[in-house]
Amino acid sequence: MYTIKDVALKAGLSQATVSRVINNHPYVSEDKKQAVQRAMEELGYVPNSSARRLRNIKTKKVAVLISRIVNPFFSQLVDAMEQKAAKHGYQLILCNTRINPEKELEYFELLQSKQVDGIILAAAENKWEAIAPFTRYGTVIYCNEYDPDATVTRVRLDQVEGGYIGTKHLLDKGHRKIGYCQGNDSSVSVNRRRGYLKAVTEAGIEPNPEWMFKDIFTIDNGREIFRRIAAMDDRPTAFFTGSDEVAAGMIKEAQLNGWCVPDDLAVVGFDDQPIATLMDPQFTTINQFTSDIGEKAMEVMLEIIEGKRENKAEDILLPLKLIERQST
Repeated sequence: MYTIKDVALKAGLSQATVSRVINNHPYVSEDKKQAVQRAMEELGYVPNSSARRLRNIKTKKVAVLISRIVNPFFSQLVDAMEQKAAKHGYQLILCNTRINPEKELEYFELLQSKQVDGIILAAAENKWEAIAPFTRYGTVIYCNEYDPDATVTRVRLDQVEGGYIGTKHLLDKGHRKIGYCQGNDSSVSVNRRRGYLKAVTEAGIEPNPEWMFKDIFTIDNGREIFRRIAAMDDRPTAFFTGSDEVAAGMIKEAQLNGWCVPDDLAVVGFDDQPIATLMDPQFTTINQFTSDIGEKAMEVMLEIIEGKRENKAEDILLPLKLIERQST
């Protein structure tokens, strides 16, 4: 976020002159006024007094930022949010960042220009230090994804526990060679990986880097991972995929190559999406009660907007549960 100093540098004037323009001081030339206005417009700078006025305007709209609109997890999450918002007379604006940090920050202009009352970050591509300045314009909270440095409310799950119970389930089934897939370096992916590592190290197993894969999100990614492990001489007997989409792709490709799930390869997904029960075999996964997360996040957002709750550094943790099916 830019400051009055940045405006002064951009306009080629002193900070005192910029301040006089902002405060409508009578003894400033028209040329200098125009120079300051141009600099403010180019930088997107909004004076504190204007920001306060904008913050008091209510639009009855909330923006929700997601990373992949094709991910069924987000469909279920946003649907629950929209239903909760509609019951209270609010509209939801869906923003798809495509895992792009710059695009994510562009969406925050909705808050800065007061087109929405708040933003729910269901995916987060930027560090808190880049997002924090926007909180002067409205309410920002996290849902699912989060930054530990954030000074706002975070509605989320214990993803370390999720990664742990999924991996521990495979260990309890007798597997010692367990592979792992994660998405990017988001808080969700990193913490699930921590849970996986915690479980295998507790079992006295040295994690094999060749069985750990990153930037894995889709069904096609799952197919590719199976082909890669099938080509290994020393390969895992089980996989915690961290995603139902990835699990589905891996199972399908295994079957196409004559493998039997779970005899040749046991698979655990994550999310408990409908695809988990549509596959044959149905696969074991972690249910994170997606609709409950979405509903709770919107409830918290509306309470903050309406002055019924303080937006403070607080973790609201919801439960998750292992659902055992035929794939393990």
